[in-house]
Amino acid sequence: MAATFTHSPTPTTFIVNVIHTHRGKPDEAFRIIQDVVHDVAERKPGLLWSNLAKSTDGLTVVNVEAISDPGDVALFFSDSVFVEKFEQLNAVSSSEFHTYTVGDLVLPPVAA
Repeated sequence: MAATFTHSPTPTTFIVNVIHTHRGKPDEAFRIIQDVVHDVAERKPGLLWSNLAKSTDGLTVVNVEAISDPGDVALFFSDSVFVEKFEQLNAVSSSEFHTYTVGDLVLPPVAA
């Protein structure tokens, strides 16, 4: 099945986790969240995909991920292995995450 874009958004749930790294710790924060996400991908249903990125100014790491249902967040946090891995971020950063549902998809016009 090939991926395609449509002009009507599919009601996808996204998690956006902004990780504000402590000075000099963006690589360590990235490695920790990378370990968390890979663990979820291997052990938990519900993760559709994840994009991990470090800001060019070295101040933040961002995890944007699509999940199958808003309830997946509670499922992830009910797992002691997940919580232990996720809490490692506290030593190198502060973070916040929010859950979003797609409300609009904007694409540039297609050239003829």
